[in-house]
Amino acid sequence: MLLMKRLGPVSFYREVLSIALPVMLQQLIMSMVSLIDNFMVAGLGDVSMAAVNVANQVNFINIVFVNAICGAGGIYLAQYRGANNVEGMRQAYRFKVIFSLAISILYFVLCWTIPGLMLGLMTHGNAVQGDILALGINYLKLTSFTLTPMAISMAIGSSYREIGLPKVPLYISAAATLVNTIGNWFLIYGNLGAPRLEVTGAAIATIIARVVEAAAFFIYAARQKTPFFTGFTKLFQIPRKLITNILSKSVMLFIGDFSWISSETIMMAIFNGRGGAEVVAGMAAGFSIANIYFLVIGGIVTATTVIIGGSLGAGKLDEARRRAGWLKSGSLVAGLVISLAGVGVSTLIIRIVFTNLTPAAQNIGLGMVFVILAYLPFWCLLNSLFAISRAGGDTAMCLYADATVNLLILTPCAFLLAVFTPLQPVAMFAIIKISDVVKYIIARHFLNKERWVRNLTMGN
Repeated sequence: MLLMKRLGPVSFYREVLSIALPVMLQQLIMSMVSLIDNFMVAGLGDVSMAAVNVANQVNFINIVFVNAICGAGGIYLAQYRGANNVEGMRQAYRFKVIFSLAISILYFVLCWTIPGLMLGLMTHGNAVQGDILALGINYLKLTSFTLTPMAISMAIGSSYREIGLPKVPLYISAAATLVNTIGNWFLIYGNLGAPRLEVTGAAIATIIARVVEAAAFFIYAARQKTPFFTGFTKLFQIPRKLITNILSKSVMLFIGDFSWISSETIMMAIFNGRGGAEVVAGMAAGFSIANIYFLVIGGIVTATTVIIGGSLGAGKLDEARRRAGWLKSGSLVAGLVISLAGVGVSTLIIRIVFTNLTPAAQNIGLGMVFVILAYLPFWCLLNSLFAISRAGGDTAMCLYADATVNLLILTPCAFLLAVFTPLQPVAMFAIIKISDVVKYIIARHFLNKERWVRNLTMGN
């Protein structure tokens, strides 16, 4: 009886799965395409894969910042949807587009003005840094053209999920990833008479896919007259008070996410310096497989935002409390199931998909996957706490839990292990991530204060 009370009714999880599964399927498709991309690039050797991976690590910083903007706007959009406030949904969407584009344009400028500096910091101490930079700089410059269309896609796609229509971004992203895969097949190796462009071909295929994706999102949203959607001519019609409110949440999310991505980037840079191209390539192989398992976290976060945000926006505060408890228990169970399933197939995947990598790179990748799977159930629970808090606008909790641990524990620990031990990246990663236990303690403490149990649509 106690277990059933903690997990909640089956009907609740049907609702959760109706939201989470399309998101997970979308991420699965994108992860599989990423896996195929890495498989194709891996055929060019460890150095080529290392160059693409380091450039993507740099691009990921922009994605994190845009996610923070979309997350802050999404808090309000989901609650406005619960309150049936169409104009409020449109204003939250406009906020997403404006600030996502602003960040992406700024990042584009950095990619063209200091690409060598950004990639150099990520490969400091690597035995083949010069070879990696020679390929990586060109790839980074080209893929920077994907940043603005990606910002539009993320703003529209996340908004569809927040109003309970996750299948729309699923179908559009699936089509875009198919374009990317076909483009890679033609341009990396020069199939069917196309020019053999190798790493440059991978970048061009990505550009084409991102432009197609953004265009599809924009055209579909306009033609279907989606409730939250407005054209560019009305983009700046946002009340100043709402901008201030969302920005206050954005600042918290931005600082928290900045501390996280900074610590992760520093950690990866330290790892990249513990050997040659086999280390960078191996880490890339491991994370490309792990991304398949991370899809469960994306489903949990989106479902939590929609369900808790909708209940809060409708003024059903007790229902939100009840459902939050069920989501926490369900997240832990979901992570455990995915983790156990992943152990059985990871070895086979990495040996088949990355057969062109050196044995050393394959072993590093496999080790990373096993460590990630060991942590996955706990990470699912931790992210459910963050998602519940954000759904109610308590972004301060995420800031305290993320920034404190990342800046005061994780990053110093990474430096100490690098300086005073001969540990290799997999062992270092496993030890460093123990710090997430402190994040959980802080997050649980703040969640129990129930500062997240608020209807943000009142008075806006």
